[in-house]
Amino acid sequence: MTMINNDILRRLRFVFDFSNAKMIKIFAKVGREVSTEEMINLLRKEEEEGYKACNDTTLCQFLDGLIIEKRGLREGAEIPKPVSKLNNNLIFKKLRVALEMREEDIVATLALAEVQMSKSELSALFRNPDHKNFKACGDQILRNFIRGLSLKYRGV
Repeated sequence: MTMINNDILRRLRFVFDFSNAKMIKIFAKVGREVSTEEMINLLRKEEEEGYKACNDTTLCQFLDGLIIEKRGLREGAEIPKPVSKLNNNLIFKKLRVALEMREEDIVATLALAEVQMSKSELSALFRNPDHKNFKACGDQILRNFIRGLSLKYRGV
């Protein structure tokens, strides 16, 4: 089962216990206006009436907003332009940056979700895609990382 952006958005909202208003404020950090109704529709499940698909640009804006929310904007830095094509590696990388996690923090978080990963396996996920040791991040790894975050931050 491929992770869909709406599912990632819902899971992250749960992990950090964000209200709709907080989610909207995070989008606002990158200049994206989201109405309460749009926010609710982005958080709906596919089979629910009013569901609105969360495209890569929207999820990228949320993740960039989360980075700014958690870490602030670097001195002299501009709000990043959202990418139009996200992949699991980039989502994972943005979460790592937002939460200021080092390799050992990520390994420990994955371990909470009962996933063992070495630091070298992990570093392959964060390499440049052109690097010979680059490894694509599968849905299972990303899903387990978010599950580990849930266990770490919420205990569930």
